[in-house]
Amino acid sequence: MTERSKPLTGLTVLDLTRLLPGPLATMHLGDLGAEVIKIEDPGVGDYARSMGAMHGDTSYFFQLVNRNKKSLVLDLKDPADKAVLLGLVATADILVEGFRPGVMAKLGLDYATLSAHNPRLVYASISGYGQTGPYAQRAGHDINYLGYAGVLDQMGVAGGPPAMSNLQIADLLGGTLTSLVGVLAAVIDARANGRGRHVDVAMTDAALAHAIFPMAEVLAEGKTRPRGEDLLTGGVPCYGVYETQDGRHMAVGALEEKFWQLTCDTLGRADLKPYHLSRGEDGAYARAQLEAIFRAQPLAHWTAVFDAVDCCVTPVLRLHESLQHPQIQARGMVVEVGGIRQFAPPFGLSDYALGEAKPAPAADADREALRARASSARP
Repeated sequence: MTERSKPLTGLTVLDLTRLLPGPLATMHLGDLGAEVIKIEDPGVGDYARSMGAMHGDTSYFFQLVNRNKKSLVLDLKDPADKAVLLGLVATADILVEGFRPGVMAKLGLDYATLSAHNPRLVYASISGYGQTGPYAQRAGHDINYLGYAGVLDQMGVAGGPPAMSNLQIADLLGGTLTSLVGVLAAVIDARANGRGRHVDVAMTDAALAHAIFPMAEVLAEGKTRPRGEDLLTGGVPCYGVYETQDGRHMAVGALEEKFWQLTCDTLGRADLKPYHLSRGEDGAYARAQLEAIFRAQPLAHWTAVFDAVDCCVTPVLRLHESLQHPQIQARGMVVEVGGIRQFAPPFGLSDYALGEAKPAPAADADREALRARASSARP
């Protein structure tokens, strides 16, 4: 049987992004076979190179989101270097940028200009608030976008402040995954019709558009419930996080009645079955009972008990424990690239494997070859 090429083999991506959302999106494209050319300025380049704990000359953070890429340093304010980029644009399929709206236009590198050089080009702009609207020029980070989208308000326990997560929901759901959906849809269209598109991704928009349960509550009641009081944040006993004797936690996700009944039977508390979706005093009573039960034994005990029972009650693992878990191992979700453990691509495609991945490139590592290509592409 002939080995199949990766699904995006033949696509060329120009990556002008920094930090997390854009670089992770383009890394996914590279993992799927696209040629990804990382363009950095001659100063600090991508700030992620020196952010956090270091592995040699670059940070672990940078390594985790920039494998399978080539590197070219260009000063886009310099006419000669700008000409190099235009040469690369001539044969590229995708360009991804993450500057504030208007920056690329000031450089003469906006979508209208570049699409004149290459009508097939798909041009993605990733920003916090989008290319339009009164906040388009404002700075922000994940916490700000979640705040405006009404998502941060919903995260946390009853009576407590909004909870912050170090899984950047807006950055990753928006800047990474939403941009990939838009880009790949536009690439399919460009291949069929010969015309690319401008993909405008606002991380705030993406967080908002995926707040499904809070939106359902607004439609039904006119407003959201306070955090910690709805179905998925602790408002009912069958869905929540319970502390164990050793200060760890078990996640109880027994939303379906059959799972709740099995949970109660496993705990030896058939009397709690009527409290499945109870709120108010009844719900508080059932939660208190579960809290006392789980606090009576350590995490290892409850993990062993529920590992044999299929009712959606599981341990809350720490990441270093997750990496060793047999399910994660069986799925091949941990790989080594350049001597560093990394996450494998999170999509299972038939006849596809990550293969021999290349570690994140040194700055300007592909200077000669890419400049020569750009020169030959210019008219």
